[in-house]
Amino acid sequence: MNKNLLNIIEKMTETPLVFDGAMGTVIYEKGVFINACYDELNMTNPKLIKSIHQDYVNAGCDVILTNTFGANKFKLEKYGLSNKVYEINFEGAKIAKEAANDDVYVLGCVGTCLSEGSSITVENKNELTESFENQIKALYDGGVDGIIFETFNNLEEINIASEIAKKYDLPVIACLACRKEKETLNGLDIKTAVKKLDKNKNIDAIGLNCIIGPHAMLSVAEDVINLTSKPFIVEPNAGHPQNVDGRMIYMSTPEYFATYAQNYIRLGVRGVGGCCGTTPEHIKETAKTVKALTGVKKHLKIDKIEEVKDTEIKITPIELKSNFAKKLFSGEKVKTMEITPPRSVILDSILDKVRECKKAGIDAINIPDGPRASSRISSLVSAIIIEKEVGIETILHYCCRDRNLIGMQSDLLGGFAAGLKNYLIVTGDPPKLGDYPNATAVFDIDAVGLTKVVHNLNHGSDIAGNVINPPTSILIGVGANPCAVDIEKELNHFLNKFNAGAEYAITQPVFDADALLSFMDKADKKGIKIPIVAGIWPLVSLKNALFLKNEVPGVVVPDSIITKMEKAATKEDGIKYGIEIAHEIKEKISSYVGGYQVSAPFGKVDIALEVFK
Repeated sequence: MNKNLLNIIEKMTETPLVFDGAMGTVIYEKGVFINACYDELNMTNPKLIKSIHQDYVNAGCDVILTNTFGANKFKLEKYGLSNKVYEINFEGAKIAKEAANDDVYVLGCVGTCLSEGSSITVENKNELTESFENQIKALYDGGVDGIIFETFNNLEEINIASEIAKKYDLPVIACLACRKEKETLNGLDIKTAVKKLDKNKNIDAIGLNCIIGPHAMLSVAEDVINLTSKPFIVEPNAGHPQNVDGRMIYMSTPEYFATYAQNYIRLGVRGVGGCCGTTPEHIKETAKTVKALTGVKKHLKIDKIEEVKDTEIKITPIELKSNFAKKLFSGEKVKTMEITPPRSVILDSILDKVRECKKAGIDAINIPDGPRASSRISSLVSAIIIEKEVGIETILHYCCRDRNLIGMQSDLLGGFAAGLKNYLIVTGDPPKLGDYPNATAVFDIDAVGLTKVVHNLNHGSDIAGNVINPPTSILIGVGANPCAVDIEKELNHFLNKFNAGAEYAITQPVFDADALLSFMDKADKKGIKIPIVAGIWPLVSLKNALFLKNEVPGVVVPDSIITKMEKAATKEDGIKYGIEIAHEIKEKISSYVGGYQVSAPFGKVDIALEVFK
């Protein structure tokens, strides 16, 4: 066991880990026929096994599993290798340890001894115990950092195996195979199974693997993750295999797989990997996506400062920070329009749109900062030019993705000096979502940390504790997602932003009014007392609705709205229905929110302005 590493359970509690993908799938791709014993390759072709492990390590995974899934007495018998259990497992552990670097965990992979539908009897129990004992001892002797039981369905078998593993003082992870019907392969309800595993003191983490793909596994994970306090792991197959000219092909792309990995982490899963059909490419995309997520990457610690020892520092009252602040905190409904900066150095088009908004009585223009990880003209420069040329206030969205902490503070001070008073602090989409997927995400801090930075600047102190006098008087806005997968986690994150100094919030586009009202009620009960500006997106077509539903993180479009948009026979109908839906949502929430941020879909300001009529 690698003494330089934290216990893997402790590490998963600290940060989510990326597990490797399938071994059998890649072995087959390398030209080894399926009638061969893949576990025996640890002895007959160790270079091949080591190269596969190394491919997964190079892909960015934090955990690799030994090539020993079927290396038990029962599975090796049909190859005449039942007397080689110790040797195959020991070599499997040794190869994996050689392939892993100092930061990668090696888990001894143990599969079920029972065939599907069989059970433990008085006759086979001793044989099972002996088989697990031989296999786990060999993995332990080979130096693994823990044991993972994969594709199990019989809880009595897990009890026997986990009791043996714990004798070696190793972390133990137990993964169940689950059908899309949300039951194990032997028909046990998955909720019941997870509850029982949670009570097993020999098991340190619980997971799901194999049988189903990313979408179905997300549905199962949503049902069971809150039934245990132990770290939770998911390893789905690469979708459902399709028969293509006689070959069973997994159609799930690495990009598709990685999108679901992101959703698992947001749900609270602490380990994400792949099972059948997944390859190093799937894990490479998953690692890039997961490790760019806020809450995964380590952020610099920022302390919130309330007072600076300088009697001359004058803090600006919140309602005097800007015209937008004055209206928002007077109780009037604010009207803001989100317009994305162009992919051009010419701003004439956006300036014309902003003039149209000002004429229509819009209070401020929201300027996104590299939305969807795209590269456009600087949002900060755009905001300065808009305020100077048109004379309307802006709300500058400012994200943590692209700049280090020093650069962000310089921008905040420079933007304020240029007249920008209203900000929306966001963490930012990971580069994986945009046009430059291989770009490096900085993320020195997340939205909570940057909110503290702005709060401190408003109170006369920079990130190094130096006095800033006069201080800034920036109105601090933050994002909120009332339709998050894990609503309690989102509320706690929102509370952290509030405690860091947030003064108002703008939500993701809202398509479910009831979800927003419920979120606001829960936030109020947590003591979050700041105005909420509701995000409104007027849909223009069914295609637009489906894109937002399936591709934009944090946006939830209910099936009822999809059904309504399906009725649009023409382009005009789509716009008409989209505006109607926006009006219905706006009317339902009007008594509870501080105003609206309406997005101009595809830059069409005329459609967005219809929402305010």
